[in-house]
Amino acid sequence: MAMSLDIEELLSDSDEELLSDSDEELLSDSDKEDFQQLMTIYNCIGAIDGTHVSARVPQDQQIPYRGKKVEPTMNVMCACSFDMKFTFVMAGWEGTANDSRIFWETITNIEQTKFPMPPVRKYYLIDSGYTNMPGFLSPYRGERYHLRDYRGTMRPQGPEEIFNYTHSSLRNVIEICFGVLKARFPILRDMPPYDLKRQTYIVLSCSVVHNFIKMCKDGDPLFTHYADENVELEDDGLANGSEELVTPSVSQSELRRMAEFRDRLAKRLWERQISQ
Repeated sequence: MAMSLDIEELLSDSDEELLSDSDEELLSDSDKEDFQQLMTIYNCIGAIDGTHVSARVPQDQQIPYRGKKVEPTMNVMCACSFDMKFTFVMAGWEGTANDSRIFWETITNIEQTKFPMPPVRKYYLIDSGYTNMPGFLSPYRGERYHLRDYRGTMRPQGPEEIFNYTHSSLRNVIEICFGVLKARFPILRDMPPYDLKRQTYIVLSCSVVHNFIKMCKDGDPLFTHYADENVELEDDGLANGSEELVTPSVSQSELRRMAEFRDRLAKRLWERQISQ
């Protein structure tokens, strides 16, 4: 039984135009403001991804829950803000459930799921397992993406790679949230034999406590630790891209518009890079 929780209200609607003339002021060389500048340029309000947590299921019901892991798991879809707080959690899906299917059923049934759709001209950052479409900005496929791919002297080469590197740097916040959540609550790695409904509530409750600690405890050691770029984060992403992409019923004109926006943004980021 899948359950969702809209943890906090997201940013209010805005009629700002993307990449307007005022964006020139954001393209400065100030490193200390770089992160906030990139968030503003992207007009993104958070990141979305899925992760797997332990599930205790009767022997005769385990097959649907044995997905990427040896042990039964739940596939949990989450959205988070850039201050490392969860804004939405959908828990209870079987471990074999396709990430993009969970995503699509979540955003097309918002009366039931209460998913906080992005305001007009705002975006969530999503990975390549999801479709690049209005409100949801994904990276280029077939190009380097993960931050570890750019370590050392392997700097981004060309507009697509600088876009992917920037996208990954920002979307990494959701992986940090997952790392903190599972480190703080070992129950998510070894769930007791409660009924599935209670197990789902445990996932939601842990997410709420995660937010409470982030809001109320400055300098929490787990948040500090997992925010370190040298910490290796758990990767629950697509296994070698083997999952079939669930194609949403979005018009070709909308898909084309998002592809063109991504290309313009990639070009802008690359021009910024080579001018420095």
